Amino acid sequence: MIIIMKMQAKTPQIEAIIKRLEKENLQTNISSGEERTIIGVIGDHRQIDKGAMARMDGVDRVVPVLRPFKLASRDFQPEDTKISINGHVFGGNKVVIMAGPCSVESMEQMMETATHVKKAGASMLRGGAFKPRTSPYSFQGMGEEGLKIMADVRKKTDLYIVTEVMAPEQVDLVCKYADMLQIGTRNMQNYALLNAVGKTNKPILLKRGMMSTIEELLMSAEYIMSNGNHRVVLCERGIRTFEKYTRNTLDINAVPVLKELTHLPVVVDPSHATGKWTLVKAASKAAVAAGADGLIIEVHPNPAEAYSDGEQSLKPKRFAELMVEVERVAQAVGRSV
Repeated sequence: MIIIMKMQAKTPQIEAIIKRLEKENLQTNISSGEERTIIGVIGDHRQIDKGAMARMDGVDRVVPVLRPFKLASRDFQPEDTKISINGHVFGGNKVVIMAGPCSVESMEQMMETATHVKKAGASMLRGGAFKPRTSPYSFQGMGEEGLKIMADVRKKTDLYIVTEVMAPEQVDLVCKYADMLQIGTRNMQNYALLNAVGKTNKPILLKRGMMSTIEELLMSAEYIMSNGNHRVVLCERGIRTFEKYTRNTLDINAVPVLKELTHLPVVVDPSHATGKWTLVKAASKAAVAAGADGLIIEVHPNPAEAYSDGEQSLKPKRFAELMVEVERVAQAVGRSV
């Protein structure tokens, strides 16, 4: 349920409504727009006399929210959420580009990659210190040593970092080094992990599960937000279908659908969506044209020797070429990179 205040509603009127709701053990989420304030009601509000609430001073109307996701719903918050990291804003006019290798392998590898992607125009550096792999015998990441390498690279390049956290017990450690925490596709419905990152103040990059619906993605965001952290960025990274020519199928429909359903920023991972470096450029341009607020792209100085996902990683020169073309598409739809 949301309570829409009148345009001329005063602060004491808003506070009176919040106090009344709190007496009923209900939580509230306040969205203050340029013209009016919207109060989101969280919890079992069936006992509330909605007619009486509608008659309170300053109230325009009371509207039920029928969707299962409340805090993430655009009904709950009509205006787009903007999340800033080092001046780069997810959900603004600029398309934020995150780039780097799938796995942190060495200081030399990360510095070389960071130098190239920053020169090409990337806003943030991606890299994995903890790697969830299909095979237990595959490279699992460098752990804390990888986090330290990324933190050192940040000092030298001023590129803020996004990296994956895989378990609740890793959250404090990763928060110590990272600027943005990534929840990978395999952990999208790891509710203990979602609750844990929801208790942090770090921005969260939440990837859609490879076999999850859009509503399930938004319900996972709801877990994070219900714990107090509203700094969530959604990521479409491709879903598993019957198609065999690509690693996954990029659900380009998800971008405009999410833009209708939620106020949260939406980014696309064209590397995992396609699984082939030759397709990353086309998928990136399509994502920006569809309205994506950002891209997360795998770049490696020597993909043939990458510890993981080399077949979908761009060489620095190809990434620079991609940035030029993505910029043209962004300008065509009234945005920048």
